[in-house]
Amino acid sequence: MMGGLNKSVGTLTKNDVWGSARTMGKIYELESDGIETLLRTSLIGRIACAGAGEVRPYIVPIGYGYDGEAVYFLSGPGRKIEIMRRQPLVSFEVDHGEAEDRWQSVVAEGLYEELTDDAEREHALNVLFADGIRPDIRPDAVLFRIRLTKKSGRYEIPDGGGALPDQ
Repeated sequence: MMGGLNKSVGTLTKNDVWGSARTMGKIYELESDGIETLLRTSLIGRIACAGAGEVRPYIVPIGYGYDGEAVYFLSGPGRKIEIMRRQPLVSFEVDHGEAEDRWQSVVAEGLYEELTDDAEREHALNVLFADGIRPDIRPDAVLFRIRLTKKSGRYEIPDGGGALPDQ
């Protein structure tokens, strides 16, 4: 079991196709070991960023690596890079689900930092490609990290019990 039952943050109900309510499950806070495990084992996360004066955030899925302090990325140039260069305060999310009432997620806040120092770039590439097999990297690729400043996690299990989904 990942994490443990912590503080319940609520029980959800959902109307089924006939309009009657049924209990969905209880949502709990994911403890720090569960947060770390989900960040280390997920392959795809989502970056949410918004530039000054933009009405809504831009959210994009992206592969990443995690070293316990920051998440690392390799990306081509584009909208997310342009936004984060202008406004480096971003959010990052990962999740894992087995059913609509059996899931877990981590939401983190952090600071975007482009990596230009050779030692930092080498560390980032080692985190991203821990198996040692690196792809050809385009000359215009951007290597960056989000230094995490705040992390929280939640999970839902069916009301009445059951264990937290395994990774």
